Amino acid sequence: MSGGDLKARLLGMSLPEDTVEIPGVGPVRVRALNRHEALSVQGLKGAEAIERRIVSLGLVDPTMTEAEVGQWQKAAPAALLDLVSDRIAELSGLKDDSPKEVVKSLRG
Repeated sequence: MSGGDLKARLLGMSLPEDTVEIPGVGPVRVRALNRHEALSVQGLKGAEAIERRIVSLGLVDPTMTEAEVGQWQKAAPAALLDLVSDRIAELSGLKDDSPKEVVKSLRG
């Protein structure tokens, strides 16, 4: 395998996606956050801001801005957003069993 082939594979990686069924609403499509996006969450203060960023970046269909996710946070039961944000975190490797520093910053 040549170095060029390896480089092309590394640069051409795609992010995993999945569908999350929201009871009473329907399915939404989510994807993993890339490294740059995951690191952009680190400097945020407060669980609401972190969740808004994660969901706005990882929600594929429908897309939502952070402000729209904030409106959703105020309108929906907490468990519905947890379904979406938890799946994005799982796809991104940001769950509690991950030793990465970004996970430690998300816990607070």
